[in-house]
Amino acid sequence: MEFRIDRSSGLPAYLQLVRQVREALRLGWLEPGDRLPTVRDAVRSGGVNANTVLKAYRELELSGLVEARQGAGTFVKTGLGSTDPGVMAELRERLADWVREARAAGLDAEDVDALVRSVLANVDGGQPPGGPGSAGPAGEQTTEGEGVAVR
Repeated sequence: MEFRIDRSSGLPAYLQLVRQVREALRLGWLEPGDRLPTVRDAVRSGGVNANTVLKAYRELELSGLVEARQGAGTFVKTGLGSTDPGVMAELRERLADWVREARAAGLDAEDVDALVRSVLANVDGGQPPGGPGSAGPAGEQTTEGEGVAVR
């Protein structure tokens, strides 16, 4: 796993790291027992301060998703995905095709994001996925498709 930080996103770097791990868990790219990058590797790949990585890992540990093992690293403790990885891969490919079509129609990332969120709100009856008041780390609103639709 290689972290990427978008300095223009407005989201703190440590929350971007948390989000990327959560997405990888949801998409089945990380599974229980997998080791997260060392702090040194995450600093190198993400271009962030070591304390930022430690804060992200601590947040993930507090949420019960990972565990730090003294001298061995940080390991995935539990997964988030409940859908068959094959189904997720197929849906992801179809979504990628749709995003390419939207780009060809002139939509930018913000347009696509707004469109996806409006459809999700409509399909979910105006409730955020996970129900009302669903919030992630540090009050971050979470959605099932978070970060998948727009990159």
